[in-house]
Formats: sequence, C-alpha cells, structure tokens
Amino acid sequence: IGFTKKTASEFFGALKGAGIKRLLDVRLNNSSQLAGFTKREHLPFFLEAFCGAEYLYEPTLAPTRDILDAYRKGREKWVGYERRFLELMRERRIEETLDQSIFEAPTVLLCSEATPEFCHRRLVLEYLDRKWGGIRAVHL
Repeated sequence: IGFTKKTASEFFGALKGAGIKRLLDVRLNNSSQLAGFTKREHLPFFLEAFCGAEYLYEPTLAPTRDILDAYRKGREKWVGYERRFLELMRERRIEETLDQSIFEAPTVLLCSEATPEFCHRRLVLEYLDRKWGGIRAVHL
C-alpha cells in the first residue's frame, strides 16, 4: 500500500478490510511532514487503534538516497532505478537477512507511491517471491 492520494479513512479502511495484522514500513523517509498520518512517530498508534496491527520498520528494504534522488530528480528513468534497486537488494542479501516469519501474519509493505507500477514495494515482493516462492501480493 502507498499512502499518497489516500485519506486516513481510505488507508486504514483498506488495511482493516484486507485483514492486515502487520505493516512493514519500507520507506527511506518515514518521518517527513509529507508523510502526514503515516509519519513514523504516529503510525504504530494508529495501526493498533484502527486495525489491531503492529508496525515494523525495515530500512534494508528501502532504496538508498542516491538511487531515489536520481529517479525522482529525473536523472534516471524507471528502468535504471529498477536495475539499481534490484542490485542493491542482491548486495544486501535481503532474502537471507530478512526473517521470513514476518510474513506469517497478513502483512503489508508501506511506501508512498499510490500504485505499484513504479514503486519499490512491488520490486521487493517480486524479488522475494523469486527467492523464497509462495508470496501472494495484493496491492491495496
């Protein structure tokens, strides 16, 4: 799920409706004023209160500042971003360092992008599915 273009009601309603019990924050910037109701300092409370879900932050699933800035500032197109981010996940060996049991409960990855087409959360799930298998992604 991405938080942009969603009201708090839409965001938490989608999580609750999907039966989410764990939110894995994969954003590089999760404390910015632009994060609104998904700001790191507030989100654990809102998740518990509205959804009965827990909050986890996993920065190893976020892009580096350099990779993100190159794409957002137009120095690199999506295909370059995707290539660099996939290489970063390989270098970080996320399939070995991330605890698979995180996904035993209904879990959602959080970033800012409204849709998955040009979003790193989709790349993370596709990468892990290739490595682990059995991941069923539903974009909220």
